[in-house]
Amino acid sequence: MRPTTKHAVPPAGDICRLSAVELADRIRRRQLSVREVIAAFLNRIGAVNPLVNAIVSLRERADILREADEADAHLAHDGHAGSLFGLPIAIKDLALTRGIATTFGSPIFAGFIPAEDDFFVERLRQAGAIIIGKTNVPEFGLGSNTYNTVFGQTLNAFDPALTAGGSSGGAAVALALDMVPIADGSDLGGSLRNPAAYNNVYGFRPSQGLVPNGPSLDVFHAQMGVKGPMGRSVRDMALLLDVQAGYHPRSPLSHNDKPGSFLQAMELPSAGGHVAWLGDLDGHLPVEPGILELCETALGRLAGVSFLIEPLVSDFDFEALWQAFVILRQANNGCALRIHYDDPNKRNLLKPETVWEVESALRLTAAQVHAASVVRSSWYLTLLSLFDRFDLVALPSAQVFPFAVDIPWPREVAGRTMDSYHRWMQVSVLATMAGCPAVNVPAGFDAKGRPMGMQLIGPPRDDLSVLRAAAAYEATLPWQAGAC
Repeated sequence: MRPTTKHAVPPAGDICRLSAVELADRIRRRQLSVREVIAAFLNRIGAVNPLVNAIVSLRERADILREADEADAHLAHDGHAGSLFGLPIAIKDLALTRGIATTFGSPIFAGFIPAEDDFFVERLRQAGAIIIGKTNVPEFGLGSNTYNTVFGQTLNAFDPALTAGGSSGGAAVALALDMVPIADGSDLGGSLRNPAAYNNVYGFRPSQGLVPNGPSLDVFHAQMGVKGPMGRSVRDMALLLDVQAGYHPRSPLSHNDKPGSFLQAMELPSAGGHVAWLGDLDGHLPVEPGILELCETALGRLAGVSFLIEPLVSDFDFEALWQAFVILRQANNGCALRIHYDDPNKRNLLKPETVWEVESALRLTAAQVHAASVVRSSWYLTLLSLFDRFDLVALPSAQVFPFAVDIPWPREVAGRTMDSYHRWMQVSVLATMAGCPAVNVPAGFDAKGRPMGMQLIGPPRDDLSVLRAAAAYEATLPWQAGAC
């Protein structure tokens, strides 16, 4: 499905509709110049971005094209071309980018220009990608609705009246509207999965530790947030993950469980498998009408390619799991943000959700954090036992369809009051709290044209099987991911 004409956007050029895999191949074969590719995407950004505000801190066009010309000259002299050589990418504005503004969506950092890259950004540069700017985020990545006081709102790719989701909202919209061929994201509470669902693209939360986090002074405690790829196809995500993934000595919890190349390993077709459909957790989750039905139809597509689907009711205490997630999130994010809260001049610049995280963290005890950790461990063991019987676990990617962009967060879902700014994304914590790989696959559109997605969650460190299952599902879709 394509977005409505509300955006009044001209059709994308052929170059911008090519997959990242094909673009990289054509550049290496010198069938397309880097300048041609970069110019096409910059033209697309100029036409589309003013309507949706997905890309921010865009570098000067002349500087980007100069870098493209240098890349072409390098190829002309038989220089090495990395796997992302010549591809434009805009980095999520929560990741450090050397020489390019990194605001974290906060006015406190509106003028901050880092002197170093995030580890994965450095790897993207080494692989030949050309960083053209950043993608918009909520303040400090808090909340699944992309808006901030630095750059404003990012609008949904299919309806500008609706939210893009978040926190990787800018990345998802830039992908869906062909402004970039691939995008990075990060995910603690669904931030790679929710915006992908809301914009009909793919978002992959890798196993914890597959993509190194950093640089950071908190290299041991922060164990729920991950970096990962987004794409208009599963193979494009595999291309990017090949570069992002792998051990880094300054990220001690990182590992190197790579199959050599995710992209090459994707050539082996999925053999199918047994999928546990958790749905709304037997009524525990309030879910907007229409979402479960779309996901069940999506599961029917999987059933058509040798997957056996079985509804499952787990007796785990999911309310205890949610409360443990909230506590551990506060202990990490709230404590990390306290430095701004303690400065009266900066505290006034923080949005209410940020203040809530900090003030909640200040009330936590060590005993509460330990108890939350025990619940998390119990859930991990429960999920391991499920994976003795099942290859994948499936759930919706969100509990509500994209909502009005001017609403910070839904106060009610299916008649139930939400008691926090992120409770409506409770469905995302099952993968987060187990550190398992999870992918959002597009599930379709409701009668109002609103996109929705479905999560496929796999065993710890079995990222490749999750990607293969997503690719098998992708092959069944009657539409192409993204939009133009």
